[in-house]
Amino acid sequence: MNIRDILHHKGEDVFSVGPGEDATSVARALAQHRIGAALVRDQSGHVLGIISERDIVRAVAREGALALARTARDLMTADLVTATPATSIAEGLAVMTDRRCRHLPVMEGGRLAGMVSIGDLVKARIAEAELEAENLRAFVTAA
Repeated sequence: MNIRDILHHKGEDVFSVGPGEDATSVARALAQHRIGAALVRDQSGHVLGIISERDIVRAVAREGALALARTARDLMTADLVTATPATSIAEGLAVMTDRRCRHLPVMEGGRLAGMVSIGDLVKARIAEAELEAENLRAFVTAA
């Protein structure tokens, strides 16, 4: 199973914010959509970075309430860790663990193809393990 399979079920829609949006509006949007991160994209749709709840909380911890007026561009992570649709679930989980991130933008041919969260990958990995166990049970009982 790979990330393409997850996107097939989840869809390719990705919530994004503009680079000039302030942290308060980004936090409201994340809460409203019940998500942990948003891509930061310019007007042409080019991905500039990603901003997460963690980015906002860390800024508030450093700067206090003044951080809430900072822009998404100021707080985002610009050095994106990405995946492709062909990335395996195990490989995606390993990258997320190694790089300590919870969301992977999925890029294909320089174009945004979607985004997956660590929850998406864990859910898919559990489904894989359950299918493997079911197949093993069927094999053992057929023998």
